[in-house]
Formats: sequence, structure tokens, C-alpha cells
Amino acid sequence: MSIHYVCRYCGTKIGTLENKIIDYETLGFHKLTESERMNMIQYEPDGNIQVKSICEDCHESFTINPSNYEHDYIIH
Repeated sequence: MSIHYVCRYCGTKIGTLENKIIDYETLGFHKLTESERMNMIQYEPDGNIQVKSICEDCHESFTINPSNYEHDYIIH
């Protein structure tokens, strides 16, 4: 099972964790609300997990221009 982190705004692959034993508490998933889990974590049919996060470029863009949060997708 792999966990793939992808930017929710631009789709950039942030990174992948490959491990046979995954502890959700170590990853911090237990701190998310049920709604946050539904929006951020996607379970794929092959057993992998995709986590929607934010990449450094989008974070920097939002810091400079907070109105970018009004958009679901941005290109940088």
C-alpha cells in the first residue's frame, strides 16, 4: 500500500510514502474531522491512498494573494 500526496489546487505530486504498515496516528489522520477525511483522503481500488494537501508553490501563492483561496484550481 502506498500513500500519494497530491496538491489539491494544482495537481502536483508532492510525494509518496511506501510502507507495508501504515499508522494513521503517525500520519496525523486521527486529528482530522470526518468531513476533513472525506475531503482530503481518497481510497483507491488498488489499496493505495491519495491525500490532497497543498504544495509549496500554491502555499506561497496564497500567502502573497489570499484571494486565490476562492478558486478550486490554480495554475502557477
